[in-house]
Amino acid sequence: MRLFVAAYPAPEAVANLATFVASLRVGRAFAAGTNTRLARPETYHLTLAFLGDVADERLADVETAIGRGVDGYAAQSSRSVPELALAGGGRFGRGAFTLMWVGVTGDLAPIRSLHRSLRRELKRARFPYDERPWKPHLTIARPGDRIPRVDLNEDRESLNTYAGPTWPVTEILLMRSHLGPNPTYERLTNWLL
Repeated sequence: MRLFVAAYPAPEAVANLATFVASLRVGRAFAAGTNTRLARPETYHLTLAFLGDVADERLADVETAIGRGVDGYAAQSSRSVPELALAGGGRFGRGAFTLMWVGVTGDLAPIRSLHRSLRRELKRARFPYDERPWKPHLTIARPGDRIPRVDLNEDRESLNTYAGPTWPVTEILLMRSHLGPNPTYERLTNWLL
């Protein structure tokens, strides 16, 4: 099974971003029938750790490692609930591999601490995880080269001006992703912060 650990924005943050994305060229192209692979608002999430494929029989071990990561974070944190907001954004990749994202601002120090604690415990338990430097973001579309580059550039400029409402990060979730043309995410376990 394909697993990741995530924090989900509050409904008002999701609604605000969805309205903004619909106004972008990538959103308007999607509404007109171009497959810009726009993320559905119910799937908007901040990935804290991506494990990838994990054998089904190791699910309990994954949950234990994440629990230790949350406990390690809690021992180091001030126990205040981090407040985040979605703001800014840009584009990763080029051509067919273009991905559009919105950035995350707010109490990033505790979220980075949580990310490091999760990564440390996953590594200790010998689970795969993404070793690339972590840049907190939320993916909004994977348009590839389906819309003109000038439109992507304009959207990137518009994303730079975006500032959504804040929300408290009160829980993290272990999610299972089901790939395909319309990927879905299944909630497996949660931990309160």
